Amino acid sequence: MDPEFAAVSDLIADIRSLPELQGVGDVDALMEQIRRQQAEVEGIQRSVEAMEITGASRHNEVQVTARGNGEVTDVSIDPDAIDQYNADELGECLKQAVNDALRRVREASAARFRPVIEAASRIEGL
Repeated sequence: MDPEFAAVSDLIADIRSLPELQGVGDVDALMEQIRRQQAEVEGIQRSVEAMEITGASRHNEVQVTARGNGEVTDVSIDPDAIDQYNADELGECLKQAVNDALRRVREASAARFRPVIEAASRIEGL
C-alpha cells in the first residue's frame, strides 16, 4: 500500500472516531462536503487574486488599480493635479488612492468568501 494513501486512510479513520463526530450521521457525506468547500475556497482565492479594483483619492485626482493579491496594476494622475499640487500633496493623494483601492479589495474579498465562511460555521456548529 502506498505510504501516502495509508496516511490519508489513517487520518480519515482518526477523524471518523472523533467523539465530536459521534452521532453526526454520515461522516463520509460530511467529509465530501468539506472537500467541496475546500475546492470552492481555492476557486474563490484564484478569482480574488485576479480581480482588479480601482480606488481614488478624496477628490479623484489620483486613481489606483490593484489586484486581489495586492499588486498595483495602474496609477492615473489627473494632469490638472500635477499643476495644482506640490509633490507632498500629490504623494498624499497617491497614498489615499492606494489605501482606498486596498480597502475595496479587502471588502470585495470578504464578500466573496462570506458564503463559504458561513457554511463552514454551520458545519462547526454540528
